Amino acid sequence: MEPAAIITAFVTLFVVIDPVGLAPLFIALTDGMSDAQRRRIGWRAVAIAAVLLTLFGLAGDSILDFVGISLPAFQIAGGILLFLTALDMLFERRTERREGQSAENDNDPSVFPLATPLLAGPGALATMILLVGEGQSTLHAIMVLLVMLSVLALAMLFFVLAGPLSRVLGRTGTMVVTRLLGMLLAALSVQFIIDGLRGTGLYS
Repeated sequence: MEPAAIITAFVTLFVVIDPVGLAPLFIALTDGMSDAQRRRIGWRAVAIAAVLLTLFGLAGDSILDFVGISLPAFQIAGGILLFLTALDMLFERRTERREGQSAENDNDPSVFPLATPLLAGPGALATMILLVGEGQSTLHAIMVLLVMLSVLALAMLFFVLAGPLSRVLGRTGTMVVTRLLGMLLAALSVQFIIDGLRGTGLYS
């Protein structure tokens, strides 16, 4: 796996999972809890998300074969899904939906909504299938999994730093960062669609 591909995989997963945007929501979900409780919930959520993303990434080809979907078709569909996610980020619909989900949860939020759908949501699961499917070697799959784990490790870091980070960024700062990530994700999603069209032979 070339360095450029590793960087692309990291940026794509980072934008889709959006650890920065999750930090203020983590604060809301763990309001009134001690630092130790927050760390336990954060670690549990990250571990569950890692398992889900790993299983979906490794079983992605089998799932596609079982339902009779070609990789180019899934690349195009995944690109469209990521583009819709980017639009949500650009127009704040993603933040509003996440806040609505967090407001409905009064108990331990580690499994829902933190692990899924916030960390390991449909966009992240689709991205894992796309990234693992881009290569045919075991080393490629391992590198994608390591990239995914590094993004989740950053998410955990943001969870730990959520309190100070939210005070530094503020509501406006978080909105600016989310919009910048949305623009980047939109460009990456278009690239997925272009690659899918090339794979079908409709575009060269």
